[in-house]
Amino acid sequence: MTDKKKNATKKGPWAKSMPSPQFDFMRDILAAPSPIGLEGAMSYGVLKPMFEKIKPQSWAVQQFKGNAGLVLDTHPGDEEKTSVMFIGHADKIRLQVRSIGSDGKIWVNSDSFLPCTLIGHEVTLFSQHPDKPGHYRSINGGTIEAMGAIHFSEPAQRSGAKGIKPEMLFLELQMHGEDCKEQIEALGIRAGDPIILNRPIRKGFTKDTFYGAYLDNGLGCFMVAELARLLAKKPLKNIRVLHTIATHEEIGRFGATAIAGEMKPDIIIGSDVNHDYDAAPGLSAKRMNSLTMGKGFSLSTGSITSTFLNTIIEKAARKAGIPYQIDVTGRDTGTDAMAAALAGFDSAATSIGFPIRNMHTISETGHTLDVLAAIHGMEATLREMDGMNQGKGLNRNDLRNEHPRLDQAKEA
Repeated sequence: MTDKKKNATKKGPWAKSMPSPQFDFMRDILAAPSPIGLEGAMSYGVLKPMFEKIKPQSWAVQQFKGNAGLVLDTHPGDEEKTSVMFIGHADKIRLQVRSIGSDGKIWVNSDSFLPCTLIGHEVTLFSQHPDKPGHYRSINGGTIEAMGAIHFSEPAQRSGAKGIKPEMLFLELQMHGEDCKEQIEALGIRAGDPIILNRPIRKGFTKDTFYGAYLDNGLGCFMVAELARLLAKKPLKNIRVLHTIATHEEIGRFGATAIAGEMKPDIIIGSDVNHDYDAAPGLSAKRMNSLTMGKGFSLSTGSITSTFLNTIIEKAARKAGIPYQIDVTGRDTGTDAMAAALAGFDSAATSIGFPIRNMHTISETGHTLDVLAAIHGMEATLREMDGMNQGKGLNRNDLRNEHPRLDQAKEA
């Protein structure tokens, strides 16, 4: 990742006049321990203080009862303005303690991780104090294992013909001697405790790249927060923006569904990581569309995405000279852009993202240009919406009446 003297805003004429994001703040977001269901470290510990610091007095931060989500509302209570909700999700995929063996092995569930990507990696386990429910402690120094030494593996595993199954994974805390299970239980470790990968974000070897754990979806939350920072310096007049930090995305997008269902925005834009298909091994036979790291933000088409909304984004990005790439989705965007559809209310929606490599591993890899392009592309989009209709702004009737008519298409 680049520093302040060598940041990616110097890359290309489109970014010369655009302010650089606060990359130290990005590191704080990515470092926050916020496994699914325990997202408060990121949303309340990092993002809420930032929201409170940068917001004009008229803006408001909203919190929720059943989850640690947040919404920074630029026009609280103003139901007349067209509302645009940007959603990043603060939850990180995690492992969970499944059971504790008599030999001291802590058997774990791999959840959304590919089991073979976890072996040997350092992790942090969070458990409640055995005598003080609600008081959490972190336990470091452990690694995820499955087979131990190669000497104990089956011949098929040594040759690569047979892989690692989820039920083989365990957390190694180096317990030994008698009563290993009792020693672990005395620490307060119990079934359901979350475990997250321990890998801070680092600058990559190649210029303007970075890698580490949990770009999914610290980058999406960073984009939402940086967009708020830009708008706070020059607020919009006609568009209400709901900068949203959601929870529980990795297990079904439940947080975004709850928040969007309560606030019912006119437009939803999911902000999430995407795949660098061009660099993904073994995908050539699937003939995926070209999507690559370092060539701009991704814009989803298909699924429930609004063609009219996408057109506004494309026009704004082109006008500002900001690079973007088209991503093709099927029935489901796979992101929080689905929040309105899942909550059962009407909203124009789309999804934007950052092509990364090695998703759901300890070495997720991204590019600063894509992050910059998403931040400034979305600012350009909002300012385009704000100036529509002779300066009165995009309105709900525009959304209702501007659906494309293929029966009016002209023959090529």
